[in-house]
Amino acid sequence: YADELVVIGVHSAKFANEGETENIRNVILRYELEHPVVNDNNFEIWNLYGASAWPTLVLIDPNGYVLGYHAGEGIYEPFDAVISGMVEEFDGLGLIDRTPLDFKLEKEARVESPLLFPGKVLADSENGRLFIADSNHNRIVVADFEGNVLEVIGDGRGAFRDGSYASSSFFRPQGLALADDETLYVADTENNAIRRIDLVDKQVTTVAGTGEQVYMRFPVGQADVTPLNSPWDVLFVEGKLYIAMAGQHQIWEYDPESGVISLFAGSGREELKDGSRLQGGLNQPSGLATDGELLYIADSEASAIRTAEFSEDGQLRTLVGTGLFDFGDVDGQGQDVRLQHPLGVNYLDGLLYVADTYNSKIKLIDPGSLESKTLLGGDEAGWRDGREPLFDEPGGLSIGNGNIYIADTNNHVIRVANLESGEISTIVLVDAEGLLTRQPDDVEYTGKVIQTEEQTVSPGSGALAIQISAPPSYKFNDLAPFLMEWQSSNGSLGIRPEDAVQQIVDPSFPLNIPIEFSAGESELSGDLIIYYCEAESQSLCLIERLRVQIPVTVSASVSEDTLIFSYEIPEPGNYQQREELGG
Repeated sequence: YADELVVIGVHSAKFANEGETENIRNVILRYELEHPVVNDNNFEIWNLYGASAWPTLVLIDPNGYVLGYHAGEGIYEPFDAVISGMVEEFDGLGLIDRTPLDFKLEKEARVESPLLFPGKVLADSENGRLFIADSNHNRIVVADFEGNVLEVIGDGRGAFRDGSYASSSFFRPQGLALADDETLYVADTENNAIRRIDLVDKQVTTVAGTGEQVYMRFPVGQADVTPLNSPWDVLFVEGKLYIAMAGQHQIWEYDPESGVISLFAGSGREELKDGSRLQGGLNQPSGLATDGELLYIADSEASAIRTAEFSEDGQLRTLVGTGLFDFGDVDGQGQDVRLQHPLGVNYLDGLLYVADTYNSKIKLIDPGSLESKTLLGGDEAGWRDGREPLFDEPGGLSIGNGNIYIADTNNHVIRVANLESGEISTIVLVDAEGLLTRQPDDVEYTGKVIQTEEQTVSPGSGALAIQISAPPSYKFNDLAPFLMEWQSSNGSLGIRPEDAVQQIVDPSFPLNIPIEFSAGESELSGDLIIYYCEAESQSLCLIERLRVQIPVTVSASVSEDTLIFSYEIPEPGNYQQREELGG
């Protein structure tokens, strides 16, 4: 009903962090929402409409009257019938206004970055690899510990397709788990699937899930025909893959040898309830870790850390956390501890490292004494390296190579905390092969398009002069290359292949591209990819993608022999707040 129905999202926040407008803006960007969203942080609209549950949907007719409402999910079939009836009735009265609405989208102001809302990260110390779930770019990035990009897995389409690294597709992947040196499992969250990556043959296959999202409390059967429900994290232990099924409020178990998937923990009811493994309640579990004896669970919606025993008659227990509506930022012990929607957990040497996501902190929890304390992060969200770091909703973490690698989700980067010194730094991805900007030919171009005024030059030998300026306090990345590819619409602008396609590390502008001009009219078009970084720390690195179109007339009536393209990269305003905080 795109021409008849207007959707307005009303965000009445449960968690304190969710009530902040800047955080809602990040959620809109993360989930690519294109409808208006109201920040109802004082529950005024909630109370006016008598809402009692998330979600509540209200239908309002063209005269402004409430026609009906529904609390909870499962609204599609009944609403389809009601909306179609409303359209027919009010169309007959001439009250349906199909004038297109032109919304200014939040994404139009966002600058591009090498990563976009990275959700999880996995450190492979033995092989010197870092696997990054580049969630909103719909891909997996593989780098070494210095940040050199080794591989990009997935074509970035936001689709569901097996195949090679370049042809396969993911949709907002999250959790990552290595079964061995050659096998990586991925929780492909929005595809409701588990993907297996052969790191030798460079192939992606689906081992669990059908792409359909289904609520199923008691799964038992072949994994490849069993629908899943928002898998958020995975962990490989003793030949089995454990899956944090966030949408299901359960932990599932996948046996790669038999191909069977089954329930491991959780009744399917959203509740903080201890007890036997299958009868206890979980609340959108989103992070997994183990010490070999217990499974540790970041039980996000209850702001809790839970444990599950692997034995057949094992128990589900709570380490910290007291209920679905009990959250905060309180260090302490046992029931005094308060977290706020933790998404990641990792185990090392008897301690749990927790991504306390909505508090923008890394917490350290002792499973024995139940003591919790802040390890990293301040009292506000932001971006700052050094010994007093700031984070912005970190979604995952992994320990390896003597460091904690942190997916700093809303900052779109991977941060590194040295376990010995406590020093925090930001990984700068070095993309020498241009893998991060690779796009399939049939994918719609998403960068900026710049149409210049027509330029006239004389026939014969000439050039294109390119002048690009970085914003104040930024400089061009001296590690990743400047990439450009030029072509003429009808061949009358002759550019040698070695000049038309170039990768230049640490470019010095202006750049001059030799061209042979032939009489007539043409258009010179070029795709440019520019990496630039904050000048002092280089911890903030961004990408500017341009498609340049220059109309050209070649005429003997002029003496000019040079085309000019000049461009100033705008100040990345979305990061202003972080710069003020010392980013």
